[in-house]
Amino acid sequence: MPSASSNESDESPLPARIAADLFDLLFTGCKPERHAAGQHLFVQEDPSDRIYGVIGGTVEISLYSPGGQKLVANMELSRSLVGEIGALDGRPRTATAICLTDCELVSLSRAQLFDRLEKHPPLARAMIALLCARLRWVSGEMGDMAFFAIEARLAKRLAFLSGVLSDPSGWVAISQAELAEFLGATRESVNKTLNDWRARKIIDLKRGGVRIVNAGALRHIASSQDDE
Repeated sequence: MPSASSNESDESPLPARIAADLFDLLFTGCKPERHAAGQHLFVQEDPSDRIYGVIGGTVEISLYSPGGQKLVANMELSRSLVGEIGALDGRPRTATAICLTDCELVSLSRAQLFDRLEKHPPLARAMIALLCARLRWVSGEMGDMAFFAIEARLAKRLAFLSGVLSDPSGWVAISQAELAEFLGATRESVNKTLNDWRARKIIDLKRGGVRIVNAGALRHIASSQDDE
């Protein structure tokens, strides 16, 4: 989700970050914690008692419907914050956070968080800016869902994922089912779109991976409003 201090485009979800010096100030003295891939930090509707800072690794943030349908909201990377909403308001977790990879994290209790915010006003201002950026991103997502077709939304997410998760060869290790979870779409619709783009030489596909070949064409699709 958006960074409170990032200059990047607001069209893609960005990790929830504050400036590096404030991140260090927030978690001063916290002992790094190692979490294995697949470990949950918290589950949607859990009590909110901690805020986490990502030092290394990738944390997936997901929402679940009452029927168990999953929607991937974002990936949080190095220097991101995880769980700040519940830690600030004390209400149940709004989403589920799971380590996609082995992660190194730091964390604070809710009481420690408020103590540091009170002692260091720049931290409080940074958290306010971060929450505003997150709200702007959520508003943009709602607009995308209402006004843009699956192709545009998928193109935006692929551009984002390529920017943060691609290997040196440009491949993003993600399945079509996972991409569908990112968009709240069916796997079949994602599969059809990706195969069309591969035929048009916009992307390459392999089992469990996708690579952008023609970034300009993908950007054009991402900006195309649904005319239906």
